[in-house]
Amino acid sequence: MTTLPIVNSLSVLLILTSLSVVESRRLKVSAYFYSAQSLVLISIFLTLAILSEAEQLYLWSVTALVTKAFLVPFILLRVIRTTGVIEEEPPLIRTTWSLLLAAVMVGIAFVLVQPFHLFAVLKYKTALAVSLAHFLLGLHCMITRRNALKQLLGFCLMENGSHLTLAIMAYNVPKLVEIGILTDAVFGVLIMSLIAKKLHDAFGSMDASQLKMLKG
Repeated sequence: MTTLPIVNSLSVLLILTSLSVVESRRLKVSAYFYSAQSLVLISIFLTLAILSEAEQLYLWSVTALVTKAFLVPFILLRVIRTTGVIEEEPPLIRTTWSLLLAAVMVGIAFVLVQPFHLFAVLKYKTALAVSLAHFLLGLHCMITRRNALKQLLGFCLMENGSHLTLAIMAYNVPKLVEIGILTDAVFGVLIMSLIAKKLHDAFGSMDASQLKMLKG
């Protein structure tokens, strides 16, 4: 039984959830969409594990469930609750231009994977393109959003994209590598969440552009 239609279909869902994370102005909604995206990513891991006999991905699924689907959203929602910030600050570009730029990035990702001819990649080119698009959309979120938590979500999108790439091309890496990736991501989220909270305490908002005021 082939995993191709299942994995590629789930990968398309990742793009939709990424756009929802980036474009939603309400921070709590963006956090929930990120959690939903993580569940889709876990579904891809399980599909590959069951149908491609990639047993290592069972561990990936469990660790991703704990960290991505529950722990990271919990941290984000806690910061949102303690600061009382409901919506992000107006982004640097309008929604129309943001969506257009996102579409261009997705198109670029699909173009970039076309020259790949490795056997491991040929079956899942769509999923690989989506993983690259994820990375670009996360970068897009970090650059065009002023809210520190929204920038943090952009970092999380980039990490999900990298995780999907690794699952497709190198799922048999040592377990310590997988654990290292997840712990780095969790500690990154913790540190950036603390910075976002301190930013709100100091300036009354999470507008990262306020950090310019710290210049000597």
